[in-house]
Amino acid sequence: MKPEISIVIPVHNESGNIVPLIEETEQILKDLPPSEIICVDDGSTDDTLQELITAAKQFTNIRIIHHRQCCGQSAALKSGINTARGDWIVTMDGDGQNDPASIVDLLAAKKAAENRVNLLMVCGWRKERLDSWDKRLSSRIANKIRSAFLKDETPDTGCGLKLISKAAFQELPFFDHMHRFLPALIIRGGGDVISIPVKHRPRVKGQTHYGLSNRLWTGIVDMMGVMWLQRRARNPESREIPL
Repeated sequence: MKPEISIVIPVHNESGNIVPLIEETEQILKDLPPSEIICVDDGSTDDTLQELITAAKQFTNIRIIHHRQCCGQSAALKSGINTARGDWIVTMDGDGQNDPASIVDLLAAKKAAENRVNLLMVCGWRKERLDSWDKRLSSRIANKIRSAFLKDETPDTGCGLKLISKAAFQELPFFDHMHRFLPALIIRGGGDVISIPVKHRPRVKGQTHYGLSNRLWTGIVDMMGVMWLQRRARNPESREIPL
């Protein structure tokens, strides 16, 4: 049966975290429409890939994509979403800090907003974030700067939990780190985006891949590029003339 929802999880060096996350997600999916889980191993150098292969023998709806080299989260999302069979995609981080139970909340928010014909994305918002003070600070600064310049009305673009139309994602311009600007890019194309609070958990194992240096300074250059794309956007209202 063709899945209605594809869960895409980009993973890099998350040995010890990814299998418990898959097990949790599988429990949640039992009460949801037909779904699949796509894990994209982005060139991990630990035991992540082997753990994924072992998990796939236990759960039949898991698919594994492997990058030979680490290409970054945006590239991993692109590989997973392009491979997905569902029309709607749930993205989720592989470190276990996103609670899979929030998938239900994302889908409920989409259903509640059915009157918004252009709704193409539901973003998670970690209102009560359980991270170190420096990580929370860097994220808060980055979100404020981005929101001030891009006007995307999204309080937490860094949250890995998102529900997005596959077709809408595939129409977006692709570039490295574009995952940080998905709401702004969707709005640029004429789509609607909403945000809802989701649960957040502390990291149990491993080390974070992000900090102030690669979250703020690198993002400024990318943000300028997105601002250029916004200025060049044109979304004409059109209709076919009956003949």
